[in-house]
Amino acid sequence: MMRSQILIVDDEKSFVRSMAFALSEAGFHTRSAHTGEDALTLLADEPADLVLLDLRLPGMHGMEVLAEVTRLYPGLPVIMISAHGDTRAAVQAVKAGATDYLTKPFALDELLHIIDTVTDRARMQEELDYHRQRSANASGLVGSSQAMQALWQTLQRVAASSTGRVLLLGESGTGKAVVARAIHEQSPRADGAFVEINCAALPEQLIEAELFGAEKGAYTGAHQKRSGLVSLAHGGTLFLDEIGELPLSLQAKFLHFLENGDYRPVGATASHTADVRVVAATNRSLEEEVRAGRFREDLYFRLNVIELTIPPLRERGEDLQELLDRFIEAQAREEGCRPVTIPPETLERLQAYKWPGNVRELRNLVERLTILHPGQRIRPDQLPHEFHPGPGSASDQATTTSLEQKLEQTERQMIRQALEQTGGHKSKAAEQLGMSRHAFKRRLQRLGLI
Repeated sequence: MMRSQILIVDDEKSFVRSMAFALSEAGFHTRSAHTGEDALTLLADEPADLVLLDLRLPGMHGMEVLAEVTRLYPGLPVIMISAHGDTRAAVQAVKAGATDYLTKPFALDELLHIIDTVTDRARMQEELDYHRQRSANASGLVGSSQAMQALWQTLQRVAASSTGRVLLLGESGTGKAVVARAIHEQSPRADGAFVEINCAALPEQLIEAELFGAEKGAYTGAHQKRSGLVSLAHGGTLFLDEIGELPLSLQAKFLHFLENGDYRPVGATASHTADVRVVAATNRSLEEEVRAGRFREDLYFRLNVIELTIPPLRERGEDLQELLDRFIEAQAREEGCRPVTIPPETLERLQAYKWPGNVRELRNLVERLTILHPGQRIRPDQLPHEFHPGPGSASDQATTTSLEQKLEQTERQMIRQALEQTGGHKSKAAEQLGMSRHAFKRRLQRLGLI
């Protein structure tokens, strides 16, 4: 299991030992240095995810070390540690590029809370960069069809607003998350965070803490205070995928946040505020959910200020070639191999297919073909069996789709159970399922859970 690497830089050896022990107990991997020069040598040998840096060091001063770290490793979070009375210098360090500072003596919980917030932001920035690149290279919204051109025109008008709530409608796999991200990146909030939560991916007892944060001890597994996604999205966009799965018990609290802009973390006594734009998505009819009593009508009307419908792939067949070209190019780059080619006879099979899984299914097919047949000209017989016409092919396709849906449902249940058992900790959930963190992340992305 991958653990965050923290470099502790302090000339007080007893402090370094105690910090190393406490952080190791909290699940982090630590290294230590007693001088600034040694710290820079360690960073050159092996990168760190975060640096805990004392302000006053023998030889090279902490501010000098900070300057070198920010120059050599831009984006690397640095938490400054100052002695009592050095607060002004610590504030100057933050202005010079430090992420935050602590004054000795400090409580371990205080440090863990800052680390939690810093690593969450770093993770989100990493995901933001990843998705921006992925969107640029393999966006599911590419296409010159009339339906996509109309969607893009509406999207650009919607994005111009920084506050208007948007409800995205469309079948599973049509690209609702890509639309949400495009709205954010073309809006006045583009420099803020884009924070995504899949309301179907977490058990009911954890989703409130994921959204609004939680105090230490607020629930089983809450060993430290944690920031919620609403807080992390401050100044940016909060995207709620599968909003129809939001538990009814939580809908009233989320409605209060939409109406008043304040919320209360689980176990907290004081309210917090956050300025976010909310974009929600669903593949089901919320009007039917309202009639069935599973979704609040007032919340539905609050979310449905602007409604955008994403067309299914079968209704934009003229975009298939362009989508294929984008996905093939992106997948070959990701796998580090030559791209596959799709001859006319194979393209004809793909055009005749109904694509029940929409753009996501097309992307998955390209990934499969690139892995199994790198650089090859894909023959029709190399396509999965659901692409082969014949007696009963329609029912076979439906059966295949049904089986895939059942397998995905089983995977979702296993992942949700693992997340519940580990208190929402993705690395621990991956370890429990016997997967690497990278493989687990890719599985979550494939299932649309992040």
